Amino acid sequence: MLQPHIQLDESVNAAYAILPGDPARIDRIIPFLDNVTELKFNREYRSVVGEYQGIRVIAISTGMGGSSTSIAVEELHNIGVKAMIRIGSCGAQQEGIQLGDLIIANAAIRDDGASRAYVDIRYPAAADPDFLFCVMQAARNLNYPHHVGIIHSHESFYMDDNDEQEAYWRKFRNLGSDFESAALFTVGHIRHVRTASILNNVVLFGEDAAASVADYAAADALCAEGERREIHTALEAIALLDRSLKE
Repeated sequence: MLQPHIQLDESVNAAYAILPGDPARIDRIIPFLDNVTELKFNREYRSVVGEYQGIRVIAISTGMGGSSTSIAVEELHNIGVKAMIRIGSCGAQQEGIQLGDLIIANAAIRDDGASRAYVDIRYPAAADPDFLFCVMQAARNLNYPHHVGIIHSHESFYMDDNDEQEAYWRKFRNLGSDFESAALFTVGHIRHVRTASILNNVVLFGEDAAASVADYAAADALCAEGERREIHTALEAIALLDRSLKE
């Protein structure tokens, strides 16, 4: 059945999806895929389908925030997608994480609104363990600098107490912050979808997030390389997961 927001149906015939936030990032994913077909571009949801190592993969943008991400998860699930991996950007919340390093989230602090709309806050937001293992293995195989741990999914850059909130969660070894991973993990787990999340660090610890994200949009070399690495890692992880499920 045609889904109202992503404007796709089961005829896409793909079990895997890679989920950037920015529709423009689809252009940077396309060179990694074979036999690419443009699908739809409705609201924030721009999609293509192609093949990676013979595996059919949808690449679809989700926009910014947990609400639009949760809609994408629900509608992709409805058309038969079984595993979804986010590729996004974040700001480092600990020292020693360099620009372009990958942060692989094993879980997310649910400080967003979307995941709370689904289930009590005591319910954890965690990556699928099999998919997480594949992401970690892919990063190691590719020798890409990466860090594995908990991230903080929140609502906005511009809250008056944002600095205080970040300082609070930093004490508990939060590695970085995004908007979407908690919703992805929570909704995915409820809907029996395997999920994972890789974030490209675009803000050094202690620097201003808004200013650094603007630099990233201008294609800072380190951050652009980090984006390439997270795309490559995500696709390699999909290939590893697919092989493991067929063994």
